Amino acid sequence: MPDELITKGQQTLSDLLPRESETKFCDLAQLSLLYPYDLVEGEHAETILERMEYHLARRKGVLRYKNDEYYNRNEDGFSEEAEWSFGFSWLAIVHHERGEDKQAQKWLKKAERTITDQGVPELYYANTDKPNENNPLGWAESMLAVALAKIQ
Repeated sequence: MPDELITKGQQTLSDLLPRESETKFCDLAQLSLLYPYDLVEGEHAETILERMEYHLARRKGVLRYKNDEYYNRNEDGFSEEAEWSFGFSWLAIVHHERGEDKQAQKWLKKAERTITDQGVPELYYANTDKPNENNPLGWAESMLAVALAKIQ
């Protein structure tokens, strides 16, 4: 039974990639397929990274996905997605693991610019320098610590 579940899971993933799901073409969580799980490589990995960096990366973080309503301050609920600080650290780690040192450094520098006097916040409100109240956030702090340890 476990072998059948693994095979079915692998087939389902293969059918979806490089999309996140039927309804989302990319999602920040897809980086987990590259690090730490190392489940995707080649063209799918390239496409996931390209989509992440082109469609989701912003000035203070990475959107979880388009039209995310969590911490969305826009009255219509669209176009003001929160910018997740740890996304930059995660991108730095992924590029480092792929041997892309220049890219890893680029994203690490962006990650370092998200640090406030309190630490690394969960997220910033869209297009602002204002973090939410979850500052510091353990997960964001941890991702930056891992990125720093791996890259420097």
